[in-house]
Amino acid sequence: MAGINPDWRDGFLFVGNQLALDFVNTRPIMNGQPVELLSDWEALLRWFRAAGLVSKKDMKALGRQWEKQLEAGACLEKLRVFRESLRATVLRLEAGAEPASKTITELNRLLRAHPLLSEVRRTERGLAQQRFFEPRRPEDLFAPIVDAAAEMLVNLHPGRLRRCESCILHFYDTSKNGTRRWCSMQICGNRSKVAAYAKRKRRRRSE
Repeated sequence: MAGINPDWRDGFLFVGNQLALDFVNTRPIMNGQPVELLSDWEALLRWFRAAGLVSKKDMKALGRQWEKQLEAGACLEKLRVFRESLRATVLRLEAGAEPASKTITELNRLLRAHPLLSEVRRTERGLAQQRFFEPRRPEDLFAPIVDAAAEMLVNLHPGRLRRCESCILHFYDTSKNGTRRWCSMQICGNRSKVAAYAKRKRRRRSE
């Protein structure tokens, strides 16, 4: 599936249209059971590579440098805990509620502890200020995740945060009319259409 479906990159799903949601989706339900895609330090670095946050060269270097360090394992566990806290916040937003005050407090603490850097770079369209991060220690990996979480809370319309009708994956609806129902047409959309077609066919047979 990963080689055919563009929603899969190196074994990870990217259907959220927003980095924080894609991070939440690293623990999907498969065959009725939750599956931990961030199973170890190497998997975490592969996700960062698949998300376009680090280069392949940097991914390998960071793996060699940190793989056997206790700090790396502790960071992985902290990121998983933050992911589940973020999932709870997304569910609140999807239900029409405000994020909890303690969530904002913790997010602000993480933003102060792990800020993104910025610099002016030349692009094809001229000069542009671009943000980036330098992972010099494991917990620096928090920087792009907490920044994306803040961006989700501040800039995204909560009414367009959705959970797929067919699975637990979350996404931000960027469609023009705001009626997207599935995490992906390739994953759940086609499955739902096939199921609906089969149901109509059974109904016609019984009439």
